[in-house]
Parts: sequence; structure tokens; C-alpha cells
Amino acid sequence: MANARQRLDRFISASSQIPRGDVRKLVAARRITVDGDFACDAGLLVDYFSHITLDSKTLQRNTRRYYLLHKPAGVVSATTDEIHPTVIDLLRTSGVSDCALKDLHIAGRLDRSSTGLLLLTNDGEWSKKMTAPDKNISKVYQVTVEKPINHDYIEAFRDGMFFPYEGITTKPAQLEIIDTYSARVTLMEGKYHQIKRMFGRFRNPVLKLHRIGIGTIELDSTLESGQFRELTQNEVRLTNSC
Repeated sequence: MANARQRLDRFISASSQIPRGDVRKLVAARRITVDGDFACDAGLLVDYFSHITLDSKTLQRNTRRYYLLHKPAGVVSATTDEIHPTVIDLLRTSGVSDCALKDLHIAGRLDRSSTGLLLLTNDGEWSKKMTAPDKNISKVYQVTVEKPINHDYIEAFRDGMFFPYEGITTKPAQLEIIDTYSARVTLMEGKYHQIKRMFGRFRNPVLKLHRIGIGTIELDSTLESGQFRELTQNEVRLTNSC
């Protein structure tokens, strides 16, 4: 995880080849700063986003980055792929620098055929919060299927479905019928191909799966397929409060 913590002396030693035992002397001599303040303890815990200097030379200064992407079909939710274009490829071809792309990962994947809201970040704690099952972050999808949908679906989704392969029962999900062949589905979890498998219980193939919301974040209606923007501070702050 990008922002896992480690001791300051371990970081300094790895960054500058200074023996860990000597870092205490550097701290005492006020030669090391962390986030603008002189370090007072060689055992101070620092992370990926700590601004660390030695003798006024920056050893680390990383910026938290959060992107909202309107994912098109055919693009893989991965950072690298030898066959298919990835979401990182989309950002790169749109002008995002390799420096800004460094250590980005995906907070809640979509399969290659699915479209819509995808979040990317280098903040591991934030993405963990967004995807952890116990946080109950809602995910909202628009679904188009091959056969008509009726009210039996609403009850089945609400009651949960048993998946024998994993030996689990899905959490209650909300299904709202939009029209004969489409619905809005809200999940509080994200099992493997969950929506497709749930409609599969009715032998009703999913033709389109489009994510429009994760928690308090909604897909930006101004973004065309393949476009992206950075999250606002308010969007990040609201999700951090979940």
C-alpha cells in the first residue's frame, strides 16, 4: 500500500545509505525535517505522503492524487496489460504525466465490457476505505438486460442470493425498475461479477452494465466516455467521512 507507515530512521537509511544508528545524531543536530518541522524522534512514523528533507535536500515529497474516469467499454481496469488498453493508458494519452501516474491504482474495478464511474488514486488508505466491505459504501449501476424485468427481481435482490462457489449470501441489494429491459441496482458490496450472476439466476443476460455512483461520488455528466477529471476536495472529504 502506497502510504504504509515506516520508521523515519528506516526511511532515511534506505534513501541515503546512512546507517540507521546514525540517524539519531542527524535528528539531534536538527538536520532532518518532516512536513516542515524538525524531526525530534528517529522512530517517528512516516508514510508515502510525508515531506522529508535532509540538510534541506528533499528525499520525498509525494502529492495525493484522485481521479474520476468515465470508463469506456473495451478498456481494462488495470495499470498494465499486454493485450488490451488500460485506464492508465487513457490517462497517459490524455496528457497526464508519468510522474502523476506513478503508483496510481484503482479503487473498485469494472470488467472490460462494463462502463462508467471508475476511481483512481495513489492514496492507499482512501481506496481501502472506499472498497472495504465493512464500510458499506454503495455502488450504483444502470443495467440493461436481454429479457423483461418484473417485480420478482426486486424481492430476490432485496433478500440476497446464495453463491455456492464462495459459500456466501449477498447482502440485500436495491433494484429499481426503469423500464421493461433496464434497472438501477444499488449494492453495498462488490462480489466477482455480482450483478451479472444475480441476473443470471433469472437466466437473463446482462447486455450493458454502467456504474453511475460510488458512495457520495457520482459520474460527472459533463465527461464523455474516456474522459476524466480530478476529484474535488469536497468529494474526497465527504468520502473520507464515511
